[in-house]
Amino acid sequence: MKRRNLISYATVAATSAVALPTLSQTEPQQIKWRMTTSWPKSLDTVFGGAQQICDRVAALTNGRFTITPYQAGEIVGGLEVLDAVQQGTVECGHTASSYYKGKNPTLVFATTLPFGLTAQQQNAWLYHGGGLEAMQKVYANFNIINFPAGNSGVQMGGWFKQEIKTLADLNGLRMRIPGLGGDVMNKLGVNVQVLPGGEIYLALERGAIDATKWTGPYDDEKLGFYRAAKYYYYPGWWEPGATVDVLINLDAWNKLPQEYQEIFQTAAYETNLNMLAQYDVLNSEALPRLIEKGVQFKAFSSEIMEAAQKAALEVYEENASKNGSFKEVYQQWKKFREQIFNWNKVNELSFAQFSFNNSLK
Repeated sequence: MKRRNLISYATVAATSAVALPTLSQTEPQQIKWRMTTSWPKSLDTVFGGAQQICDRVAALTNGRFTITPYQAGEIVGGLEVLDAVQQGTVECGHTASSYYKGKNPTLVFATTLPFGLTAQQQNAWLYHGGGLEAMQKVYANFNIINFPAGNSGVQMGGWFKQEIKTLADLNGLRMRIPGLGGDVMNKLGVNVQVLPGGEIYLALERGAIDATKWTGPYDDEKLGFYRAAKYYYYPGWWEPGATVDVLINLDAWNKLPQEYQEIFQTAAYETNLNMLAQYDVLNSEALPRLIEKGVQFKAFSSEIMEAAQKAALEVYEENASKNGSFKEVYQQWKKFREQIFNWNKVNELSFAQFSFNNSLK
């Protein structure tokens, strides 16, 4: 991927789509792709991100390159997107890379890590800190190229049917939580399960699980979790800035004209920035609605937070000792994390600690 070209196209598209160059009259016949996703259509934020990519690609190619998005289950299950793209069942997919840590745990870096980077820090790492190049190197082993295509921001800590005050309260709890966050919770005594978004509510409502995490107030309200569990914990330390990816089959990608490749990257770039902004607005509006519905917001105790961070470090080191690609990316990511944290402690944290607690009156 050409970083300079990507930023140039994204800047032009964001300011004036009509300023994009007119496509050559010698372009090949119309190209039609399918995009499978991990999301139900009811989640107009994250499925909407997939739709936005498809809409922008069509608009910027004058309808010559069209992609049809499908919700989870229409073509393959929500946790089978990577396989479908790798095998060429579909040309592309919209998903969270952390769902596939069983194939290679290094893939979780494309999404987020427990106690890792915020959304802005994640974008800094991916676009300018070598992160995207590192992840594309990993995905090449699956005959896939990936691009960031959305972010949830800092997530909530999930829904629980009972209060979680101490580490002992986690022991034996059945919780839906994917990624390395699931590995951390497993170390804390939780019975971890992984379910796609469309299957979570029934599992929670019927008692198959005792707790679940998804994203934040807006999506969680849409999925109805407040009807099955009343305790809503924060912060979502396992996903402080979760990126979703668009995955493209490399054979299909390499057949695209370069101009279409650039346009596709621009659409993904726009979607990545837009989804985070959309989530921030929608979550801020949904939060008071949940309060009115009787949801009880609870902060994880210091005991749980400290134990989780300690367990997260153990999970990282264990994976690094077993997997060469994980170790390589982890060392680079860890150095970047320390550097960006030192800067953000000076600028953002100092501002937030004062301003967030002193509203304008």
